[in-house]
Amino acid sequence: MKEVKNQYNEKRFIDLHTHSTASDGSMSPAELVRHAKEKGLSAIALTDHDTIDGVAEALEEGLRTGIEVIPGIEISADFKPEMHILGYFPNINGYTAIRKELDAIKQGREVRNIKIINKLNELGIDIKLEDVKEVALGDILGRPHIARVLLNKGYVKSIDEAFDKYLSKGGLAYFKRFELKPKDCIFAIKNAGGIPVLAHPVFLRKTYAELDMLLAELKEFGLMGIEAVYSENSENDTGNFLRLAIKHDLIVTGGSDFHGSFKPGLELGSGRGKLQVPYEYLEKLRKA
Repeated sequence: MKEVKNQYNEKRFIDLHTHSTASDGSMSPAELVRHAKEKGLSAIALTDHDTIDGVAEALEEGLRTGIEVIPGIEISADFKPEMHILGYFPNINGYTAIRKELDAIKQGREVRNIKIINKLNELGIDIKLEDVKEVALGDILGRPHIARVLLNKGYVKSIDEAFDKYLSKGGLAYFKRFELKPKDCIFAIKNAGGIPVLAHPVFLRKTYAELDMLLAELKEFGLMGIEAVYSENSENDTGNFLRLAIKHDLIVTGGSDFHGSFKPGLELGSGRGKLQVPYEYLEKLRKA
């Protein structure tokens, strides 16, 4: 007898790490949800940087299109070389508990933007804050938007060149901004009723033993998960992160870190082409 396929026995995939115009993505929250529908995804989490302003729009579009939308956020932590903490929430109401922290982070970002623009001006580059606002579309302005202006004005040939030459650490116009300590990011998310998850551990540039020790420390602060499946992972990276998740009893999540045209070659749901995040990850996230 021929097998009858349905939504319960077909493999379903999701993306738990995406960005919209509410922070530094090129698609509006509604466009992002529709794109997820086109890609055949069952669910996505909107995890904009340091803001939840796009979540309501994404949830509304999710109800309209039949795509499940999980309220989320990505908060930058004060840690070298780079650490971000993802937060996943059962509903949008919990966000009000972290408004104070998010306002402080936003103010720090605004101060850094001015420093970067002034430094670029000193280097002979004609760029104004108004130029950045025009490409941002949302209220959160950051380095990707400045990079886009540099590209549009012909000062660089790519977004990557803008970061490498001017905006990344060591670049000619790099400035550090205000960030919460890792434990404060975790506390803020948990206090708002969310689940804190370590984002893209591959960017921490740690050995297995070093990451093992770090996860033990973060777990004491309340960390509940690790983004073990990620666009930039090697097969070995993913295997190590999954093993560490088991060792530290952490929820496993995964995502593309989709930013639209601000990260060329990185596609929603599939990352660099091989990413697959099973729906089962979301089911386990809910149970937490």
